[in-house]
Amino acid sequence: MDSLRKYHSRSSRSGIGVRTSTRTVTILCAVVLLSVTAAQAASIAVVVHPSVEVDDLTFAEFRKIILGNRQFWTGGKRITLIVRAPVADERTVLLERVYKMSEAQYRQYWVAKVFRAEIASGPRVVLSNEEAVDLVGVIDGAIAIVSSEDVPEGLKILKIDGLLPGDPGYPLDWQAPVGLR
Repeated sequence: MDSLRKYHSRSSRSGIGVRTSTRTVTILCAVVLLSVTAAQAASIAVVVHPSVEVDDLTFAEFRKIILGNRQFWTGGKRITLIVRAPVADERTVLLERVYKMSEAQYRQYWVAKVFRAEIASGPRVVLSNEEAVDLVGVIDGAIAIVSSEDVPEGLKILKIDGLLPGDPGYPLDWQAPVGLR
């Protein structure tokens, strides 16, 4: 306890400890605020291989695809679902807004679909948006959800209910509090 008093009295007299703490906290708060603002400016984009003949889906149609209940595009191409790994913001948005499931429920859901032979395999899991868009670019019929800031030229962004990422009312916009952004 005496050592704590000595430290406190030394830092109080010099003012260094208190000012440094306050300055550090202020800088950290500014960094967090900028991170939140930047992430909220982006939306989740639904991207597909350029050969997919669909430009717009209703939210209900999109949900059927994401749930694995619709496995073929109009024209007969097999749908390949690509999702981010657990803890990614895109996956959190997908779980909360589309699946309406926890991570554990999501895993159980796909295990059950495969076990009942409703599908051959679950979604392909990727570690980054870059990996997701790379796969969408080479797998005919692929679909993924990624940050709209990470969509390269050449991939098709689908409209959901007639809306693109960033449009007012777009159903996959970042909305607090979905994880830390």
